[in-house]
Amino acid sequence: MPATCSNLLLQVLDDGRLTDAQERQVDCRNTVVIMTSNIGSHYLLDGVTADGEITPDARGKVMAELRGHFRPEFLNRVGDIVLFTPLVLPQIERIVDLQLQGLRNRLAERQIQLEITTEAERLIAEPGYDPVYGARPLRRHIALEVEIRVGRALRSGEITAGGKIEVSVDNGELAVGYSEAAQAA
Repeated sequence: MPATCSNLLLQVLDDGRLTDAQERQVDCRNTVVIMTSNIGSHYLLDGVTADGEITPDARGKVMAELRGHFRPEFLNRVGDIVLFTPLVLPQIERIVDLQLQGLRNRLAERQIQLEITTEAERLIAEPGYDPVYGARPLRRHIALEVEIRVGRALRSGEITAGGKIEVSVDNGELAVGYSEAAQAA
């Protein structure tokens, strides 16, 4: 971590306030600071037991790497260090569902229904997950595989209000189909 960032965080953690070059102060006494890092994450990829627990060896290696990266005066002021286990496919599939819920909501505002099969969610989840980067690439993958296709169909008039978008798997590939609103008799 650059010294300036470390000094800023030390100022918050020690004094409970930040002071800028013009001597203006920001009160941070009732602030919870949550910091995340991928330091040592490569040890966690292989250091998880079958029941999802982090092995003591992996925990020790991560903590050693943290101590090598951050100054002791900084680590001594950190209230707690939480190690997270790597995400597994069912969790990634749940994240896919949550990400797609946003698209469902946007389409619902246009009276368009979005249906996605479990197989399609799995097909989106698998390549959208990276053990090193976690679920971060998933958002981009969903945009490329689903949102762009839906956007093109909306622009071309292929799908209109009252219609339905069906995302499924066909021959191992993601298939996006459209059906128009049912006509009233």
